[in-house]
Amino acid sequence: MASGVFVCPCPRVSSPHEVAVHGIIGQEVAKLLGREFLGNCPEEQIGKEGGYYIPADTLVGSTGAFNNLAEDNFFGGLVRQRWMATKAISHPLWGDAASAPEAWTPLFAELAGDSVLRGYTVFSLVDARRCGDELLLGGAVRLKIPEGKACQGQVTVNTTQELVAALTRLSTAAVEREGLVIEENLTDVMTHSVGQINISGLKASYVGTQNLTADNAGRDVYGGSSLMMVRGGYDELLRLRLAEALKKSILQALRFESAAFASFDGLVLSRRNYDVAQGMNAVGEKVSGVLEQSWRIGGASSAEIFGLRRLCEQPELSSVRTTSLELYGHTAPPPSDAISLYQGDDPDVGYIAKYVRVVSDVCTN
Repeated sequence: MASGVFVCPCPRVSSPHEVAVHGIIGQEVAKLLGREFLGNCPEEQIGKEGGYYIPADTLVGSTGAFNNLAEDNFFGGLVRQRWMATKAISHPLWGDAASAPEAWTPLFAELAGDSVLRGYTVFSLVDARRCGDELLLGGAVRLKIPEGKACQGQVTVNTTQELVAALTRLSTAAVEREGLVIEENLTDVMTHSVGQINISGLKASYVGTQNLTADNAGRDVYGGSSLMMVRGGYDELLRLRLAEALKKSILQALRFESAAFASFDGLVLSRRNYDVAQGMNAVGEKVSGVLEQSWRIGGASSAEIFGLRRLCEQPELSSVRTTSLELYGHTAPPPSDAISLYQGDDPDVGYIAKYVRVVSDVCTN
């Protein structure tokens, strides 16, 4: 395999807007590494000596070429079992006799503790009904498909009747295979993004906020992330003068990540991103918790990569602000200094435009 940077497509990530942005990120990573961008690479070639790989999704496996993957030769994450890369890990099982996939461990929930919201993961519709009924005693709950992205695959239920109707629409086989998350529903929510990337030794960490926008059907979906990024690890990030809410998000993300490394053998991460929700629960308490992890190229990755590039180009900077934008329909143009990543009609979501913007005047060394 030639020495260069490859993007690695997968069937689960096939929308033209995602594929196009992944290609641009691949080109930017190649510039950062001073290597040639060589386009698409078949999954079976990932890990061959000499290449740097950008998979479209979290890698799953523990044999073959994947054994050669380390933080410094791919962008994303590697897990042993598919469910380890989804929202399913965010909560314990409901009940001692609950169904669970092979290799499921209660250790993660024990170690993650109160870094997550109150909720459970189930792998059967029977467990889902019983669990949902119990949680509804404390107020509205949210059902979440573990594989869902960009706020999709979620529904809020307030009554047993709504719970039954929502569960009826789900596939028994899919729930048994992928699971279902049932957690307390929050209102007045602010979602923070906490993460870190390591591009073959070029490391940066960040904290920021996630933005919502209306898609072409009028639904609230992910609309981008606004990040404050620093060189180095989470310790450097915590040295910034941050609001208490941001500090709490970082510390909860760190506990979640530490629990993952302690619980899942063979976990390799060079891109990690955590969504941390802060809002009001049904009894009026302000709560905070990690909603999910993203151990793959994601919606904030354009902001991550272009922010890292600015830090590398301007060593006098100690931090930068960087923003990814996703706009649906023919809306007002983005800021004049934004970089266009994609504009067009996508068969999956309709017209969508994606941009990234970097501001380098946060502070200097």
